[in-house]
Amino acid sequence: MKKFKPLILLASFLFALTLLIPAILVLPFGDGKVSGKLGEDLSNKAPNTENTSTADAAVEVAVYRSSIGQIDNVPLEDYLVGVVAAEMPVEFKEEALKAQALTARTYIVKKMLSDDKIGVPEGAQVTDTQIHQVYLSEAQMRNNWGMEFESNYAKILSAVRATSGQILTYDGQAIDASFFSTSNGYTENSEDYWNNEMPYLRSVSSPWDKNSPKFNSVKEVTVKQFESALGVKVGTSGTIGKIVERTAGKRVAKVDFNGKVLSGKEIREKLDLRSSDFDWERKGNSIVITTRGFGHGVGMSQYGANGMAAAGKDYQEIVKHYYQGVEVTSADSMIATITAQK
Repeated sequence: MKKFKPLILLASFLFALTLLIPAILVLPFGDGKVSGKLGEDLSNKAPNTENTSTADAAVEVAVYRSSIGQIDNVPLEDYLVGVVAAEMPVEFKEEALKAQALTARTYIVKKMLSDDKIGVPEGAQVTDTQIHQVYLSEAQMRNNWGMEFESNYAKILSAVRATSGQILTYDGQAIDASFFSTSNGYTENSEDYWNNEMPYLRSVSSPWDKNSPKFNSVKEVTVKQFESALGVKVGTSGTIGKIVERTAGKRVAKVDFNGKVLSGKEIREKLDLRSSDFDWERKGNSIVITTRGFGHGVGMSQYGANGMAAAGKDYQEIVKHYYQGVEVTSADSMIATITAQK
């Protein structure tokens, strides 16, 4: 029997090795750090999108690329990075970028669960334009950022992953997570700009926006252009129109032009103004219009979010300020529904 001892020893060694190998593979991750070549700490380096599994990994978004007329099927995580990169300055604070990532995910999850295909070519779910959410591909981000691509991409990816699988809900339903650039110091009630009254889109103060470079703007148009755009007559007395009502967000609600009443929204859109909080004065044959804020004013102010982040607020505090009564919840069940539809 002694001649079989080497075989027995070899078998024992192989059995022990099979037990040891899994332990070796797990050990480098035991301290919460990821080790790379030569054992360097990779925890602060750019995340590896190929090897990191997140709650967003199971979903793809069919994006219509308007400039080239084709549909790209983009993993949800990559789509969200592209949206945040397009919609918010990468220089913003991390908590503001997280808040933007959360609104972007909420929007696309709600969109993919709906039957709304208005403005979307067949086979696509969204476009890459302001009709839905502006989206940049990796190639576009590389072109825009140049040498700073790697660090900028990693910063935004980190914000997306920090909110992975999360959406904003009200009464268990994904919200219309609208946002805009800069407020006039207040956000708008939804019904003061759009038709529908949303319980979570209420007017709130946003004092941080006064530091935005887009807070004030001035536009000059000729009297003829003004009259043509609005279908009104200004006259020569110097009175242009009387503001007869303002919104809860301190914007112009209605202006009376000698019996013809226009809404602040109509005036903003017809004159292509940055905001519906405006005043004006006539100077000779011109009308000089001063606006405060930039955007429709409903939902989250991006510069306000950045101001809150700079003041030490986290992304959940930011979104719960701008979207009243909402919860940050898991999108697992909704994502499961989306994947089951494919």
